[in-house]
Amino acid sequence: MGNPILQFGTSRFLQAHADLFVSEALDAGRALGRITVVQTTSNPDSRARIDALRAQGSYPVRVRGRQRNATIDRTQTCRAIAEALDANTDWERVRAAFIDARVVISNTGDRGYQCFEEDGAAALLPGAPPPRGFVAKLAVLLKARFDAGAAPLTLLPCELVTHNGDVLRALVAELARQWGLGDAFAHYVEHGCIWVNSLVDRIVSEPIQPVGAVAEPYALWAIERRAGMVLPCEHEAMVVTDDLEHYVQLKLLLLNLGHSYLAERWLLLRRRADENTLQAMGDPLLRDALEAVWRDEVLPVFDALGKGADARAYLEDVRERFQNPFLDHRLADIARDHEQKKERRFGAVIKLAGELKLDLPQSALRAALASGAGA
Repeated sequence: MGNPILQFGTSRFLQAHADLFVSEALDAGRALGRITVVQTTSNPDSRARIDALRAQGSYPVRVRGRQRNATIDRTQTCRAIAEALDANTDWERVRAAFIDARVVISNTGDRGYQCFEEDGAAALLPGAPPPRGFVAKLAVLLKARFDAGAAPLTLLPCELVTHNGDVLRALVAELARQWGLGDAFAHYVEHGCIWVNSLVDRIVSEPIQPVGAVAEPYALWAIERRAGMVLPCEHEAMVVTDDLEHYVQLKLLLLNLGHSYLAERWLLLRRRADENTLQAMGDPLLRDALEAVWRDEVLPVFDALGKGADARAYLEDVRERFQNPFLDHRLADIARDHEQKKERRFGAVIKLAGELKLDLPQSALRAALASGAGA
């Protein structure tokens, strides 16, 4: 039998998040087993990581930052990955590993769910190369698993897509219908396999070459409870919840909104090109404006939801994360795609206040939404 956990993606984020969780859980006897990791693209950096994992079998994760008023700076060794494969050259081995797996983890980047016209049912033929898209790869591998009589499995996508599990299931099911793979397989995909929505949160600031990462102390993997799901491990940073939306709102409306509000002020005031979040939080001109937005325009919304205490506790973590002395998180990077981010972040809390019928002017957020900064 192969490894019980199969992972699509070699990113430094996964190295310092899910993979490190499994490694720590293995040490405590609380993991399902070890991981087979699969490179899904032709990116040379990903190939270098695969080669390094094959050569050395472990890698360092340096955890640096502030946590509960203490400075953290430690290096851990991740030993969770037992096998590293390249989908483009090891497709048959990937197929065999998929059939053996009990849990699939993925983090395939911003465009990971993109479908390609050239990916057709011919990818199912014996000896055919892997399709280009991740969705099509999953469809081919699930059909192989179905044909082999293997039990349905749990899929835990980590892409930053709202309702990521539901979205990925719908895309695979639609592809199966387009390819004419039959009702029994469609039922296997939609009702047999367990597609889990989840939210991941950790700033992984830089790679360690050829494999490894530097990350902040804070980490969260919020997982929506689904009947029958199998988790890769148990870990203190993993939360199984019936209210995933609560964690989504905390991250979007406090951390993400805070980042974008600092970027908004940075753009409007034409501040230094290399300014980062630590420097911004040390300047009262920016810090006071952000604190006022959190206090007057966002926290009252959480109070109305009955979640004010959780929001204030989360905000304490956010302040420490923004003031990480080891992290050069530049406002110029945060300001990329600023207009779209503002709509998702500022617009979301304004809309929620309206739905709750709150008498909140939210004048700073409304002005920022209308400013055109970043356009």
